[in-house]
Amino acid sequence: MAKKHFAESELIINGDGSVFHLHVKPEHLADKVILVGDPGRVELVASHFDSRECDVESREFHTVTGTYKGKRITVISTGIGCDNIDIVMNEVDALANIDFNTREEKEQLRQLEVVRIGTCGGLQLNTPPGTFICSEYSIGFDGLLNFYAGRNAVCNLQMERALLNHLGWSGNMCQPAPYVVAADKELVERIAKDDMVRGFTVACGGFFGPQGRELRIPLADPHQNEKIESFEYEGIRINNFEMESSALAGLAKLMGHKATTVCMVIANRRTKNADTGYKSHIDDLIKTVLERL
Repeated sequence: MAKKHFAESELIINGDGSVFHLHVKPEHLADKVILVGDPGRVELVASHFDSRECDVESREFHTVTGTYKGKRITVISTGIGCDNIDIVMNEVDALANIDFNTREEKEQLRQLEVVRIGTCGGLQLNTPPGTFICSEYSIGFDGLLNFYAGRNAVCNLQMERALLNHLGWSGNMCQPAPYVVAADKELVERIAKDDMVRGFTVACGGFFGPQGRELRIPLADPHQNEKIESFEYEGIRINNFEMESSALAGLAKLMGHKATTVCMVIANRRTKNADTGYKSHIDDLIKTVLERL
């Protein structure tokens, strides 16, 4: 069987041999990868490294590869949103599993461990600001995974149907078609251990309306957040809102990588309180992930 060849228009490689958006070369990618949204947070993660071998910035994508207590780790900023996760995960997977000289897929899969460290909004009373949440399942309101073959094979279709019915979105062409993907179980156990809240996370396609925030434009469903907060499936509830976890979990599953998302709650949507000084506490979560990855 002939190997699949990836044309120049499909996999764009820069003149220096780096991948198009990230500007990272294959030899600079570690097997352990940390994703952060904020480019400034890359330096916070890398400040704990014992050494560095790669430091590249391109648009919102900042990449540093180095070592932490003998572990080789790459940290990459993605910017905000599932669309950027689509770029980062596809280019990271290409760096690992496509030969940039022949433009053909490598014979043996190189499996990566990917952990996203971010911030989120808590949706339950047990998720006040400062809580660390590990996403066992991610619910995508963004629609990204629906563009990829194999989507149904990696999703929990029963939960998707239950959620659609609960939200009243069944048959409504104006509402998104949510997808539900489990994070890698072993990675969740290793990263979350017994000191992080676990459960469902909703990844939204925006920060305001999609997360039930109303400024000058009225919401299509003013009761959306109440429905999300009250949803329960097999004894598990939706803990938090963020904007990237579903694309990460879904693409990683389709590509054969291990992934999960951990977030620190900076605002609780039910109690209406927020921690604007969260940046001084996020380093605790970073150090925890570095130790356990």
